[in-house]
Amino acid sequence: MSQSTLIASNNTSSHRGRLTPDQVSHYEREGYLLFNQPVFAPQKFAQLKAIFEEDLAAYGDDNLDTIHFRDARLLDFLLADEVLDLVEPVIGPNIGLWSSHFISKPPLTGKATPWHEDSAYWNGRVSTMAGICTIWLAIDAATPENGCMRVIPGSHTNGFSAYEAVDVSRNIFGSQIKPELIDESQAVYFSLQPNQCSLHEARMIHGAQANTSPHRRAGYTMRYFSTSSKVYPERNPGHKLWLARGRDLAGNIYEN
Repeated sequence: MSQSTLIASNNTSSHRGRLTPDQVSHYEREGYLLFNQPVFAPQKFAQLKAIFEEDLAAYGDDNLDTIHFRDARLLDFLLADEVLDLVEPVIGPNIGLWSSHFISKPPLTGKATPWHEDSAYWNGRVSTMAGICTIWLAIDAATPENGCMRVIPGSHTNGFSAYEAVDVSRNIFGSQIKPELIDESQAVYFSLQPNQCSLHEARMIHGAQANTSPHRRAGYTMRYFSTSSKVYPERNPGHKLWLARGRDLAGNIYEN
């Protein structure tokens, strides 16, 4: 059975979800979805934001990737039904936690995130990029002025575009998809209020402009995969996985 067939089968057997059939269809067709509703109850979101502020103060803007490895409190949010019920309709009921990352762009000085595909940076680390979903939860309001995410709709069918080097003093990454491959007039900007989120597929072309506004832009990326995919331990040294829901289908190794 192919990966796409497995995911489709998983979707058919799904019984829980916060997304309508139209929203699932939009995600499958366009590669993304805006969920302009609260993800968590207000008190729970306030707890998450307080943890973010603590970790930001302790580790700084550039050291918040895989932050749940160091701060186990975050597993209460990463493995929460409120989040998994958003993920299950698009990747199926067997869900692994792939990664998480607090991303904070300070006012006026926040660097740009060049056009990229997450899959291009993860190439070879997992058996397939199909079925990897990122939830981007807004900690602060995200607007075009402070560098919210933007995507090229329908660009999730490849995942391995041609790249070129860029200036790291102005960009978060040292490479970007070659400009001639991007039609920026098609870009959709993800404006979100705190506690709202977006979902996007790992092969999606996306990026964000620099934050030139007086307002910080912070978010929490929560990344999940269908357990029908194999994450190769030898190509992910020190990386930890959690079985978030359902059962493993590919012999992955998880934390207890």
